[in-house]
Amino acid sequence: MTKLGRELASKGINVISLSVGEPDFNTPVHVKDAAKKALDDNYTRYSPVPGYPDLRQAIVNKLKTENGLDYDISQIVVSTGAKQSLSNVILTLINPGEEVIIPTPYWVSYSEMVTLAEGKSVFIDTDIESNFKITPEQLEAAITPNTKLFMFSSPCNPTGSVYSKDELAALVVVFEKYPNIFILSDEIYEHINFIDQHESIAQFDSIKDRVIIVNGFSKAFAMTGWRLGYIAANKEIAAANDKLQGQTTSGTCSIAQRAGIVAYEQGLESVNEMKDAFLRRRKLVYELLNDIPGVKTNLPEGAFYFFPEISSFFGKKDPNGNEIKNSADLALYLLNFGHVATVGGDSFGNNNYIRLSYAASDESLIEALRRIKQALANLA
Repeated sequence: MTKLGRELASKGINVISLSVGEPDFNTPVHVKDAAKKALDDNYTRYSPVPGYPDLRQAIVNKLKTENGLDYDISQIVVSTGAKQSLSNVILTLINPGEEVIIPTPYWVSYSEMVTLAEGKSVFIDTDIESNFKITPEQLEAAITPNTKLFMFSSPCNPTGSVYSKDELAALVVVFEKYPNIFILSDEIYEHINFIDQHESIAQFDSIKDRVIIVNGFSKAFAMTGWRLGYIAANKEIAAANDKLQGQTTSGTCSIAQRAGIVAYEQGLESVNEMKDAFLRRRKLVYELLNDIPGVKTNLPEGAFYFFPEISSFFGKKDPNGNEIKNSADLALYLLNFGHVATVGGDSFGNNNYIRLSYAASDESLIEALRRIKQALANLA
């Protein structure tokens, strides 16, 4: 959708993009200054495969200070973005035919990574009524003798849902019954959380050794282009990821790593400023979505997305007589007729929804929702 939106924009059409999953803020100045200093200090050679020791120590310190979690640097592997971290974990853990449980909706690459590892994705469906969260009963029902891994994100892309400590504890009770299942916890949106402090499932001692945390710098520090992510895991899994990465990409960008150290060591002031802006925009978009007949939405608890239910428009026709059959059709209609880029929920495993990113200016959001409202009213 982003590509199609850019093609329309190249023709002179004013397209508002709500499809991109990245903050619309600039990387903080002190982080950019650290990268410039790294160049001047000649950090321009190969970096260690699992990351510079002082960056890994900064990550260890962050996990202790912010999350109350104890790791040492041998349990940290830095990669070229959290996406590579996820892929490394799946490739090192999953053998052909083994099952990975994934709650829907999920970030689009989860199931494809499982396919690449020749595993099998097993989906647990959720909906807007449950705030897109699974229950312990659903989790246990999905487990089979072939289950190797459970993977999820909190805060979630695409829904913005956030699991509370009590909700995680209820899932942990199930995992305690199945000691051979690993848990992959994608926490990349950790700092964009509007309900409470971030809760990691790794805080529960009974399963911590089976939890692999994936996190990074892209969302909190507006560093999407820097490609800097990491895992925190038991030493055996960390060593396997180190070994795999050593035969694929090797160590990630030296300059980005030096900037990452400063990002973690100099506090969260810029992160909190960005979070405050997202909180204001969330309120704005929530009110505007609730003003559109036929659209049903909840109030996301984190990240910067809405995932409204739009199936009431299926079966309707656009002004050219084309029927809207699914979320992809609706997203394409909104792009071509409303000139707003969104993403169909089918990409995330839930066809009755679309994803809207509110990582855009207030003015752009107001105009985008006006266009969406008008375009949906024109369906017959």
